[in-house]
Amino acid sequence: MSKLSDTALIVVDVQNDFCAGGALAVPDGDAIVPLANDLMDRFDLVVASLDYHPPGHGSFASAHEGSNVGDVVTLGAVDQLLWPDHCVADTYGSELHPDLLNEPITKFVLKGTDARVDSYSAFRDNASGGDTGLANYLREEGVTKVVIVGLALDYCVKFTALDAVAEGFDTTVVVDATRSVNVAPGDGEKAIAELRDGGVHIAYAATVLGQ
Repeated sequence: MSKLSDTALIVVDVQNDFCAGGALAVPDGDAIVPLANDLMDRFDLVVASLDYHPPGHGSFASAHEGSNVGDVVTLGAVDQLLWPDHCVADTYGSELHPDLLNEPITKFVLKGTDARVDSYSAFRDNASGGDTGLANYLREEGVTKVVIVGLALDYCVKFTALDAVAEGFDTTVVVDATRSVNVAPGDGEKAIAELRDGGVHIAYAATVLGQ
C-alpha cells in the first residue's frame, strides 16, 4: 500500500517517564508502542514531540514550596496543574521509549523548554505564546492532514490535535494508539468528546493501516 504523502504522523511524547516505571507513567502507556511503530510505516513524514523540561520547571510541584502534585497554580498567566518532576532534559526519562522506532522519524519537536510556562501541545505553549515551528514545518513539507498518536490522550494528544485543527490541518487521532492519564475518572472519554466537538476525526489503527 502506498504511503500517505500529504499526511504527517505526529507521535506525541512516547517517552520513558510516561511509560511503565516512569515518573509520570500513563496507565498502559507502553501498549501503544507496537501500534505507533506499525503506523510509522504508512507515512513519508513522521514527527515526534518530546516533553523536554529544564530542571525546576514551573509545572513541577517541587518548584513551588508547600505545593503538592495535583495542586493548581498560575503559570504563564494560565492555570497550571502541578505534576511530579518528569522528562527533565538530557535524562533517561526524557528519552523515547526504547522500543519505539527512531529511523522513520523525520523531525523532533521539543516542548516545555521554557521553565515559565508548560507546553502540552506540540504546536505551542499553554499560554499560546511560544510557537515550536511545527505548523510552518508541516506546511513547507506540503502536509494538509495530520494523524496523531501518543501520550497522553487527555492532555498532550488532545491539545496537539486541537491546535492542529486551529492551524488548518485535517486532523485525526488514533484512539487505540493513545492512553489517558485520567487524573479525574472519565477524563479520557471527555477528551474524545472535546476532540469531536473541536473538529477532530476519531479513528482506530486498523482503519489507518487499511486492515
